[in-house]
Amino acid sequence: MDKTKLSQIGEFGLIERIKSLLGSELIGDDTALIKFGSESLIITTDVMVENRHFMMGYPPSAVGWKAVSINVSDAVACGGRPLYITVSLLLRDIEVCFVEELYEGIKKACKFYGCQVVGGNVSASREVAVDITLLGSVKRFVSRAGARPGDSVFVSGTLGDSRAGLELIKMKKKSYAPYELELINRHLRPTARVDYVKHVSKYANACIDISDGLSSDANHLAEASGVRIDIDASKLPLSKELLAFCESYGKDPLDYALAGGEDYQLLFTHPKERWNPFLDMSEIGTVSEGKGVFLNGRPLKPSGFRHF
Repeated sequence: MDKTKLSQIGEFGLIERIKSLLGSELIGDDTALIKFGSESLIITTDVMVENRHFMMGYPPSAVGWKAVSINVSDAVACGGRPLYITVSLLLRDIEVCFVEELYEGIKKACKFYGCQVVGGNVSASREVAVDITLLGSVKRFVSRAGARPGDSVFVSGTLGDSRAGLELIKMKKKSYAPYELELINRHLRPTARVDYVKHVSKYANACIDISDGLSSDANHLAEASGVRIDIDASKLPLSKELLAFCESYGKDPLDYALAGGEDYQLLFTHPKERWNPFLDMSEIGTVSEGKGVFLNGRPLKPSGFRHF
């Protein structure tokens, strides 16, 4: 019997073992492609656990919004659109109003993203958890394994904001500056980039959403595609709010851009000429033959969120 601990192999080492055990070719991306005749469906699931992904002091509606958004983000990253979700709740003996407010956030998110709740489950637990499964549709499935030498590497939006927001929440200040409140909101209520669905579906060769941090997710994409990714640090998109935060607290914005998780922006590759000037996309690097991820010519190791 293998006595290896989860901390020794990590989340993705565990996934590889499960994939090998099941002998499944469908496991690999955050979203799985399932075909029924001529129809292409996608399915994904994600869970938020108390004291791991959220604290009970968070607004319950924000927890509900985020629980839906992180699943929609996985759907968007493969070029898909959300259709239906189920919600499983693990609950301790908390006030009913928490659950009602949680579902208000879920309801608002579903209205925004154009999907609907069709069922779920409730069970008692020592910690609160929100587990969502999403079913969606896709015209052209985009995996993290399709990056090609000659592609450019792009990201949507700005990086590092969510981590800064989390750190501000943990400071428990009596009052916050407007830019700090904006960063906190980006952590509590991220918005999945549904405005990128058509672009990703039509043009991207590979795509992944940035949930664990750019350094980690770039390595996931490079490994899955069997390519080398070179990133130019000077091209990483940073918000004015993050820059103000780093200046105020003596932090390095590059560290937040590389290692900050839960931004739920998109990291994708395609030829440079497929640039869309109407989207907030930034070209941050290139794809070539080889292995690994490099920042300004030096190896960039994963430094984002780890489950174990």
